[in-house]
Amino acid sequence: MKYDYLIVGAGLFGAVFAHEAKKAGKSVLVIDRRPQIGGNVYTEDVEGIHVHKYGAHIFHTNLKHVWDYVNQFATFNRFTNSPVANYHGELYSLPFNMYTFNKMWG
Repeated sequence: MKYDYLIVGAGLFGAVFAHEAKKAGKSVLVIDRRPQIGGNVYTEDVEGIHVHKYGAHIFHTNLKHVWDYVNQFATFNRFTNSPVANYHGELYSLPFNMYTFNKMWG
C-alpha cells in the first residue's frame, strides 16, 4: 500500500501529526521501535497508579486552543510546579532565584 506520510516515531509530535493528517484525509503509516504510542510521556497503570515509564513530564501551556486540543484526548489535572528544598529545616525555592539568595544570605 502507498501512504501519503511515513511517520517515524509515535511520540507527541508524530502522534499529533498522524492524527491531523488522517483527519485531513491523508493515509499515514506510523512506525516506532517501542510497542506503545506517546514516546517519553508514556505511562503504565500499576495497581491503579499512572507510572511514568521514562520519567515524569509536565505539560503546560497558556494557549487556550492548545489546552482545548489536548483535552479532547485525555483529562488533564491542574498542577503548579513549585519545588522547594529543605536545608537544615529551612525551605528554599527551586530553581534558585533572587528570593532564594536573599533568604540564604540576606
